[in-house]
Amino acid sequence: TMLTLSTPALPILVEWNDTASDYPTDKCIHQLFEEQVDKTPDAIAVVFDQQQLTYHQLNQRANQLAHHLQNLGVEPEVLVGICVERSLQMVVGLLAILKAGGAYVPLDPNYPPERLSYMLEDSGVELLLTQQSLLESLPSHTPRIVCLDSDWAAIEQHSGENLDVGVSSDNLAYVIYTSGSTGKPKGVLVAHQGLLNLVFWHQAAFEITSSDHATQLAGTAFDAAVWELWPYLSAGASIHLLNTETIVQPQVLQNWLTAHKITITFLPTPLLENLLSLEWWPDLALRIVLTGGDRLNQYPSSLLPFRIINNYGPTENTVVTTSGLIVPTQQTNLLPPPIGRPIANTQIYILDGHLQPVPIGLPGELYIGGDGLARGYLNRPKLTSEKFITNPFCNSKSERIYKTSDLARYLPDGNIEFIGRIDNQVKIRGFRIELGEIEAVLSSHSQIQQTVVIATEDIHSNKRLVAYIVSEEESLTTNQLREFLKQKLPDYMVPSAFVTLDTLPLTPNGKVDRFALPAPDGEITREHKYVPPRTTIELQLTQIWSDVLNLTSVGVQDNFFDLGGHSLLAVRLMSKIQQQFQINLPLATLFQSPTIEQLASLLDSSVDTSDSILVGIKTSGNQPPLFCIHPVGGNILCYADLARHLDQDYPVYGLQSLGLDGQQQPLTSVEEMAYHYIEAIKPIQTQGPLHLIGWSFGGVIAYEMAQQLQAKNTPVALLALIDSYAPTLIRKPLEIDQAMIINQLAQDLGGLYGQELDISLETLRKIELDEQVLHLFEQGKQQGIFPSDLEIDQMRSLWEIFKANMAANYHYQPKTYPGSVLLINASKTSPAVLEDRTHGWGSLVNGDIQTHTITGDHYTIMKAHQVEVMTAKFNNYLLNN
Repeated sequence: TMLTLSTPALPILVEWNDTASDYPTDKCIHQLFEEQVDKTPDAIAVVFDQQQLTYHQLNQRANQLAHHLQNLGVEPEVLVGICVERSLQMVVGLLAILKAGGAYVPLDPNYPPERLSYMLEDSGVELLLTQQSLLESLPSHTPRIVCLDSDWAAIEQHSGENLDVGVSSDNLAYVIYTSGSTGKPKGVLVAHQGLLNLVFWHQAAFEITSSDHATQLAGTAFDAAVWELWPYLSAGASIHLLNTETIVQPQVLQNWLTAHKITITFLPTPLLENLLSLEWWPDLALRIVLTGGDRLNQYPSSLLPFRIINNYGPTENTVVTTSGLIVPTQQTNLLPPPIGRPIANTQIYILDGHLQPVPIGLPGELYIGGDGLARGYLNRPKLTSEKFITNPFCNSKSERIYKTSDLARYLPDGNIEFIGRIDNQVKIRGFRIELGEIEAVLSSHSQIQQTVVIATEDIHSNKRLVAYIVSEEESLTTNQLREFLKQKLPDYMVPSAFVTLDTLPLTPNGKVDRFALPAPDGEITREHKYVPPRTTIELQLTQIWSDVLNLTSVGVQDNFFDLGGHSLLAVRLMSKIQQQFQINLPLATLFQSPTIEQLASLLDSSVDTSDSILVGIKTSGNQPPLFCIHPVGGNILCYADLARHLDQDYPVYGLQSLGLDGQQQPLTSVEEMAYHYIEAIKPIQTQGPLHLIGWSFGGVIAYEMAQQLQAKNTPVALLALIDSYAPTLIRKPLEIDQAMIINQLAQDLGGLYGQELDISLETLRKIELDEQVLHLFEQGKQQGIFPSDLEIDQMRSLWEIFKANMAANYHYQPKTYPGSVLLINASKTSPAVLEDRTHGWGSLVNGDIQTHTITGDHYTIMKAHQVEVMTAKFNNYLLNN
């Protein structure tokens, strides 16, 4: 029977839930898109980097793929997996699955193979859309594969006409997996009707038109991507896909939003809070910023030229449940911004433990009803019945409400304040995480007896995960635990700190007392005990490191690279050391002395710190050494992550450019470099077989070194070229001038540090030759790529090295090589080389070529996460050759 309502409950249950709004339910999302194609066939639908598709082109390609999928058995209620990187192909694939009548199951290609394997098995998909470059990283037991790139020649033979497959709004649209408290993720089943309600509410609420330019930045495995695509593609707007490097840099993201004239965007809450402190121009095209995924902690300034809309909603209710404008205020000590009111055709109930409404202002558990509710969980009938219960405020037994386990309360004006969780689930950087899932995986480790994982905040209010473990094995290290988890969980679920305890603290009733858990050691995770500075020099260095690395807790035995140091931060570090101690240390010093303790000893001695070509990166090990050759920038700090993950029995040395100290002239030809570098390694290794590794231009030099060594009958056991292009493959201009080289240096720096440095050739050629390097220097400082205290003389040394290496690469004419080559390529590569997986080396190498593709672009494959995948290939190669 319907609950008898008291008068105070009426506004809560009736008036504030009066959200009825008509919307068409006789069509599906892809059919709305097709109607828009008829209206604006030549309008731009999707843009990514330098590529774009019109509505007509997107529709045609999606139809061709949909016909292909239909022939493979896809129809209503059939699940189709899609595991692709952010690209135009991603949008084509998602749309095609819907057009064929199926429901898509998005899988993040960066997930560990074990997690992907579980999702594929649990969902039961018999068909998986992916890309050729991702095949090696997929589980060995996969369903039938369709590659959206290498299979496209066959796919495009199908008709480009729309399909009629009899799909209705009651059919499934997608299944998205969320973290599960049992240790396994669970799939949420969402039908077209929930998606239609979301789309029509969104278009009306934010007045979406075909003139809007929207963004897509969420991974497809998260439901925010649903919200970023379908409301716009069914309204004729343009969607701009962002690369990861742009997303993670607030200043770069702001510049990108401005340059692309974005009018509406979704930004996860932590990302928005980073952008709120920036200065915005009043004539911005951006009119609305949507946010959600975490608790918003601050109000926007009244000076912002756009509106901020805060949103809340679990995956189980089709992305968005409540929404509301955040009104700017200068007041302090206010409650956090509310999450708004229920969207169209959605009801909110805030109830006590007896499913009775709580009064306004008091907290209770938030329940959701309405058209957006998911069917439930895939293959989890018990969990579905526990979380989707009969609506006690409705006569119909078929109407359900969803139990969110979120604490909330009504404010007097009808807005809702989100308070937190009542279970063991948290949200960090917008990701929904069941702490129980992490605990279950940790507990599966043979050396761990007990574990508990909590979410905590650092001094900057940034959330992070901390794992507490009880283990009888004292030698169990942080790195071992992190590597164990990375095999089973995505990176965002791997704790940033691990604390080993003799026992877990308990409450009087025997439960883990989470409030009694000790705080983790400072802001960083270290393999050893924190050691404070003990001398004046160590104290001064600690202060410099803390400033450069933006850390408050730095021990004298902490490794610079483990704390997040990279080559530009190293430049800043060495500059500050030079100012403080009047000693000019070369960058490569950080490889031999990567801790404060070691640097202090060096500064306190009379050791010769002059630059040399050969640098010992890791000098211990019983196997023959690995020699890493510098890229076009000249220094070898780019190999820091690689060296740490390679088989520890192999010593690693770097070969860097002459002239990094500004005192010597750089070498000017590849042949000359190869000769000098071979001479430099003789004191370390007097006879073969030699192991050579080169990234980018370093691969070209390594190739020439192998040529010269083979000519002298010195065997080469490993010639590894990491995303290196044969000079014969690259279309060269008739000549290269200074402006072209500076433009390339700007692109190289932007790629290395994940921040676009926009210096066009046209701009450079309007500047006097003597001022061009200065222009690069000033722009780099303004855009935050160069440290603010970088000296122009250091910039000029960098420029001279880069110029010499660019010229050497331009003039090099490689000969054929009789030996074998290991190629490691980036999945995101130049269109010019997509057709040649050997990057031009295939026509030059007479021996075997073993090729592997790593997820990422030319620069990101050299960074920590991708390097782990790469070094697995290296270690396997070294073991078997």
